[in-house]
Amino acid sequence: MSVVRVPNHIAIIMDGNGRWARSRGLPRIEGHKVGTEVAEKTIRWAYELGVKYLTLYTFSTENWKRPRKEIDFLFDLFADFVTRKMPEVKKEGVRLRFIGRLSQLPEKVIEVCRMAEQETKNNQNINVQVALNYGGRAELCDAITNILEDFERGKINSPITEEIVEKYLYTRNIPDPDLIIRTANEKRLSNFLIWQAAYSEYYFVEKFWPDFSKEDLKLAVEEYSHRVRKFGAVIEDERN
Repeated sequence: MSVVRVPNHIAIIMDGNGRWARSRGLPRIEGHKVGTEVAEKTIRWAYELGVKYLTLYTFSTENWKRPRKEIDFLFDLFADFVTRKMPEVKKEGVRLRFIGRLSQLPEKVIEVCRMAEQETKNNQNINVQVALNYGGRAELCDAITNILEDFERGKINSPITEEIVEKYLYTRNIPDPDLIIRTANEKRLSNFLIWQAAYSEYYFVEKFWPDFSKEDLKLAVEEYSHRVRKFGAVIEDERN
């Protein structure tokens, strides 16, 4: 594959774990197990392609509506997986950050997130953001709340601009995603990075997340490399 332009930041909505398991007559948790392994591989594949930032939509603010048993399993799986894989993550130069309403998560998950961020803060090969208890609307509500508090304290004394808002997002100091990939043949954003995705390119994959492959990622990047991103402007050829 000849890639002309690799996205600096790819974000992925990893959808279809439960349906993948159900289609094979397996419990939903088996889909989550395999999906976690694919997420780990995807970090490596993205790094090999030259991607600098990768954001993975892991658990949304809406996922609390799922059965409690499944939620507890997901948090246990996450905490165990990150702890077990930390030596490899550090060795491979992955910097981990976690975005979302982390304070609402179980204490053991919060501790693992803090540990992972601290242990990998100096890594530079690839930046991986894990969206955990994340919702785009919740992020904007939190940003607005914090902006108003700082305004009242006198820390902000100018009209609110996009640049100011971005400083209060969970993703501050992280570039907006160039490409957003969603699996399981769903074609919606599902409250994911709704501010940051204003000019993102989208790529949809029919496969369920556990079947996502390195080739699928390459195809997404290849298609992205041929798209023309104008950001509302007019390119030179269209002026003639």
